[in-house]
Amino acid sequence: MTTERVNPPELSEPTGFSHAVVASGSRVVFLAGQTALDADGKITGDTLPEQFEKALGNLLAALRAAGGTPADLARVTVYATDVAAYRAHAARLGRIWRESAGRDYPAMAVVQVVRLWDEQAMVELDGFAVLP
Repeated sequence: MTTERVNPPELSEPTGFSHAVVASGSRVVFLAGQTALDADGKITGDTLPEQFEKALGNLLAALRAAGGTPADLARVTVYATDVAAYRAHAARLGRIWRESAGRDYPAMAVVQVVRLWDEQAMVELDGFAVLP
């Protein structure tokens, strides 16, 4: 796969995301929403950063199982039950992202939702990747 991150100068400088990603390859992997579920189907983590780290780990595990890497991510959507809390933890969440997925940021959006499928879940991530 080849990717080109596009960040036009007339838009604000992106922090932790790319404004656009042009991806070419032969396989598209659609990744289901992942929360902080453990292998037994229970939400883990009492804080937003703990849940974010587990949810991202789950998303990346699904991507790896499909044959991809974090660099193959073209788009990720983050659903948070409290965007103010998400913003308050942005620096830590950014570190978690960089440690787990690197600095090749996909196009991203953060959306506040009333609640997620599991009532204890604070955050969910879904997305898609383009593989060679």
